[in-house]
Amino acid sequence: MNDDRSKAKEILGILEANSFRPLTLVIAITLGAVLLSWAPSYPGLEPSGRVALFILILAAGLWISEAIPTFAVALLIIGLEIALLGRPNGIFATEPNDWLQFVQPWSSPIIWLFMGGFILASAASKTGLDRWFSTLVLQRCGTRPPIVLLGIMGITFCFSMFISNTATTAMMMAVITPIAAAIKNQNRFRKALLLGVPFAANLGGMGTVIGSPPNAIAAGMLGNYHPVDFLDWMMLGLPPALVLFGVVWMFLLYRYPSTTSELPIASLITPSHQIQSAPLWQKGIVMATFFLTIILWLAEPIHQIPTPVISFIPITVFTTFQILGKDEIRALPWEILLLLTGGLSLGVAVTKTGLAEWLVQQIPIGAEKPLLMAAGLAFFCSTLSNFMSNTAAANILIPIGLALGTGMEAIVVVPLALAASSAMCLPVSTPPNAIAFSYGQLNSKDFLVGGLIIGIIAPGMCVLWCHFLLGTLR
Repeated sequence: MNDDRSKAKEILGILEANSFRPLTLVIAITLGAVLLSWAPSYPGLEPSGRVALFILILAAGLWISEAIPTFAVALLIIGLEIALLGRPNGIFATEPNDWLQFVQPWSSPIIWLFMGGFILASAASKTGLDRWFSTLVLQRCGTRPPIVLLGIMGITFCFSMFISNTATTAMMMAVITPIAAAIKNQNRFRKALLLGVPFAANLGGMGTVIGSPPNAIAAGMLGNYHPVDFLDWMMLGLPPALVLFGVVWMFLLYRYPSTTSELPIASLITPSHQIQSAPLWQKGIVMATFFLTIILWLAEPIHQIPTPVISFIPITVFTTFQILGKDEIRALPWEILLLLTGGLSLGVAVTKTGLAEWLVQQIPIGAEKPLLMAAGLAFFCSTLSNFMSNTAAANILIPIGLALGTGMEAIVVVPLALAASSAMCLPVSTPPNAIAFSYGQLNSKDFLVGGLIIGIIAPGMCVLWCHFLLGTLR
């Protein structure tokens, strides 16, 4: 009896310690943010700028430590901005409704554009079109290892341009698991398949403005400086992503060569007609809407309909035909939209309070060496994203990049956002990496070499490409 009581007390003690650990971390980060914001003199920084600096440091600490969920940090940002900066005749706000600028990002066009992408992904998943398409492509890849790897990575890359890379990875890992199981243990090519999916998913997200949250954050914050529409982003992000895709494909073939010239997988691919899915009429509506939406996104310069407005097409069509119901709408990743909103709101505070301008004055590198500054920021974002959410890293660094890149905002900010998607050195670097690692056939070190290659090449390449496409840096 006494032993049982001792064990119970021990378990309760562990639970109690674990429950207080996040609270202790939050208190420590808050105190650190207060000290860093108000203890130094910071000549030239207004009181409102100090408050914005406090919110920025606090948000960065909470995002990096993951003491509370990332979307909760976003809500905390908005709440603190309203409470500390939104009070009329206070240190920042002058009119009763000035606080609204901190919640307006929730109705930002980029939020609706991203939601349109989520709606398309949900409809494709519910009707089975994603699985049907992936199986259709795999049936045509044959059994030669290089072509099979190229096909699997290509499908993943394409889906990740328009669908969450997390959802894409989960789908593709389910598709390739039987294929990997059919390959003999001594054949290293198995790891090439398992690594190819998360790497391709990460890179595919660079290709469109809805492919990755950092892209959306960058496009949203660039709205008042250098608007970037759907097609513009594809021109900026897709070419570097395709080059990196080719580098990864060749690296995986070199590092994990197949011991056989043919893979025993022909019998494992499910015929398309056997895939359980929705009625044919629903598939037709989803497929037609999917292509219509993408075509209209790409053709915005011709028809002049804003891309966020086009996003209402799939939302309206799929709910009208009851392809998506209230359960599917509830299941959308709303936490990502909240995180995007928090990041955009943080950008408002950093910019409007003068903090961004003050930060520029404190950094010696800028106008003198803009190309080096842009590459440095992109590389730092890629490095930081290996250890924390790439969305959180973008939220922290993009407002600084906007301030540093006066007159060349897009050339600085777009590569920074693209570099956030190049972080894949660790299993925890991105959700696709974590999903692939969870299958138990990969080690942490398997991600390292390929991740380092991409992390070294991507930031500089993205800066140079955007520099070439958008104009000459002064």
